[in-house]
Amino acid sequence: MWRAARRGLKALARDGGVVPSPNIWYFPDVYELENRAQDVDGEIWRVLGEEAPWAGRDVLDVGCGDGFHLPKFAADARTVMGVEPHEPLVRKATNRLDGLANVRVLAGSAQRIPVPDASVDVVHARTAYFFGPGCEPGLREADRILRPGGALVIVDLDATAEPYGRWMRADLPHYDPPAVENFFARKGFRHRRVDTRWRFRTRAELESVLKIEFSPEIAARAIEDVLRVNAFGEDGYTVPVGYRVHVREKPTGLVLPGHSSSSSESISPRML
Repeated sequence: MWRAARRGLKALARDGGVVPSPNIWYFPDVYELENRAQDVDGEIWRVLGEEAPWAGRDVLDVGCGDGFHLPKFAADARTVMGVEPHEPLVRKATNRLDGLANVRVLAGSAQRIPVPDASVDVVHARTAYFFGPGCEPGLREADRILRPGGALVIVDLDATAEPYGRWMRADLPHYDPPAVENFFARKGFRHRRVDTRWRFRTRAELESVLKIEFSPEIAARAIEDVLRVNAFGEDGYTVPVGYRVHVREKPTGLVLPGHSSSSSESISPRML
């Protein structure tokens, strides 16, 4: 299961279905620890605020999981919608957001988002679905639901950044980081690299998270690497982790940036 899911990278299956997430679907409690450990200095949020401001706008989070990031958007956005294909996570997200009037969670997938055309200003996806070639159905669906001038922002792990990227490349030898970056560039995205820190309060938390992100062999290697260079201190255990933030705005014309008018991703009048 683990290797099949990692090869799929939570993207679209050949039959149009959804490939199960290898971590949060099966280990939601551990993934909660991971979410709390990630980006402790807020660097991703800072870059998102610069590239795709959401204050007073309508935001949709694709693959929202158990809704961990939705309250952050809800503090400033006009409305927030989370879309998640796994029903147990839809329920968890709904429970997390109890009492937030401007947020709702919908069952759906990246390639079939259950909202009308041109109905949101920002589509956000963090380590969910959009991993390069093969994600074109999701790109088209995001363009469908975005208003002209709206932004699709994709946050993904940077497999070239050490040490986390080294562990990723060892576990996913067929994953080609330059090819993925070239794919997004051809699709009209700009991107920024973001350096972050993950921080774990205890060794047990560190080990449990790395064990759901990597195969047993690579997880053991990653744990050893962290413990060798990272003595436990007041901050617990910290791990440098790099991300890529890809951003593309939907134009007000008929053609997406980086595409000719004959492209299959041109916008039809119905979508505007």
